[in-house]
Amino acid sequence: MTPTLPTRCIGKTALALTELGFGAASLGNLYRIVSDRDARETTDAAFEAGITYFDTAPYYGFGLSERRVGDALRERRGIVISTKVGRLLKASAAVHGYAERHGFLSPMPFEPEFDYTFEGVMNSWESSKQRLGLAQIDILFVHDIGRLTHGERHEMTFHQLTEGGGFRALQQLRATGQVRAFGIGVNETAICLEAMRHAHLDVILLAGRYTLLEQGALDELLPACERAGTSLVIGGPYNSGILATGTRQGGALHYDYRIAPPAIVDRVRRLEAHCEQHGVPLAAAALQFPLAHPQVVSVIPGLGSPRHIERTLALYKTTIPDTLWHALKNEGLLHADAPVPVAGAGRAKLQESSPAGHVT
Repeated sequence: MTPTLPTRCIGKTALALTELGFGAASLGNLYRIVSDRDARETTDAAFEAGITYFDTAPYYGFGLSERRVGDALRERRGIVISTKVGRLLKASAAVHGYAERHGFLSPMPFEPEFDYTFEGVMNSWESSKQRLGLAQIDILFVHDIGRLTHGERHEMTFHQLTEGGGFRALQQLRATGQVRAFGIGVNETAICLEAMRHAHLDVILLAGRYTLLEQGALDELLPACERAGTSLVIGGPYNSGILATGTRQGGALHYDYRIAPPAIVDRVRRLEAHCEQHGVPLAAAALQFPLAHPQVVSVIPGLGSPRHIERTLALYKTTIPDTLWHALKNEGLLHADAPVPVAGAGRAKLQESSPAGHVT
């Protein structure tokens, strides 16, 4: 018998994700080299802890993360895997060793090339199946579409999705049952609203934009998702680390993939002080907060080692008093309309189930 975390269904589909998922960028050697053995031990520990949702991408280590995820999970039952389209990996003889590229220290001799067209989406999907060693992928996200990534090239790249057939490819794959759901995986809200005007998205992977630190997504995006029946997976719940470490650990403080500006550091200090007054780790509040919203189906922090998984499970199961959320709202540190977890609701209890079972 394997412990299974509670699950939530995506939109109008029957596809269910564990409330805690595994963000597999670390398995692509993000910022540090991870051995094959350590990668396997980490995925094994996640599964044994009850996590059955794993998110990867071709971009993560230029194929390395997908290979490792597939090798570790291919024979497991009850697993849900998402990967991404929008970048094709092109062989490059110039790549040697573990020199850092785009944040990854990967020896895989490929360079990413954006392509959101019909052919690009189909080729990416087929290549991901080969790297994963799987006949089917559950969820496809369009990766890093939007002005934040593409700047002045945004209109051209988005046109590939709308007029170049990218969305049509995804709709075809979903209609024929070759994927069970699709959406976009981004770090901004504006492109989510734009994409929703062109296609029905089952799910959006939104990184860093609905967290304990910022809730701007409540203004337009989350109401739009509720109307459309679109679910959210929340990536980056710690806003690049500052909500995981707090402000008092020493060293550089990171927010949104860069050094945190003074205003952000000050806001985190205030959040941290309230958490301390209520005997709650800041990271526990950050991890649990997004799951209170009914449109959110899973939160996927980066998990780079068995120790990280153990700590994350402890944070997920931490009891947080209602008085903390009330205090944060009274201080203007949380959006007044933000749903918050309810103490004693029993959400974080592990339950015994077969590996293929779902607990809701």
